[in-house]
Amino acid sequence: MTTIGFIRHGITEWNELKKAQGRSDIPLNEVGRKQALELGHRLSHQDWDMIITSDLSRASETAEIIGTLIDIPISSFDDGIREIDCGEIEGTTEEERLIKWGRNWRDLDLGMERFEDVAKRGIKFIEEIVHLHKDKRILVVSHGALIGLTLQRLLPERFPTTYIDNTAITILHNIKGVWDCKLYNCTNHLR
Repeated sequence: MTTIGFIRHGITEWNELKKAQGRSDIPLNEVGRKQALELGHRLSHQDWDMIITSDLSRASETAEIIGTLIDIPISSFDDGIREIDCGEIEGTTEEERLIKWGRNWRDLDLGMERFEDVAKRGIKFIEEIVHLHKDKRILVVSHGALIGLTLQRLLPERFPTTYIDNTAITILHNIKGVWDCKLYNCTNHLR
């Protein structure tokens, strides 16, 4: 059985301001660092074999904090598990989008990466993980849309929609090619 623990990065200033981050390289804020510490303490009581992270700083810093607490260095930085490319909406709030493009802004071609393409990147990544690291327990620090869209593609009946909180952990198991999700969007460490 291969286990993947998907983790969304800690909170950033742009998360708090409700700005679309996408591929913009926004660092964690102090709250995000504290969230990562709390998750690291939680994970220190579990056995994990490796950590793979998105190369964007909010994810890699989350991974570094967790890795320090569980005594596992980051194995690799992977640009394939970056957040969705938000195109022209990066750095804007919903209110700003409504003013600039109107209430139907989602119907416009603003250079956003298609959801299907994000899901394909996520599926390709986890399939490679299972192939390369069979029977290992791997933490993957990534981003909300990448994780959520991957889950929707992987297990569509269970996840017709998703929402992933900052530093939430979602645990997937692959047993002989069959995926199962044992834990979804868990933030018990933040209570």
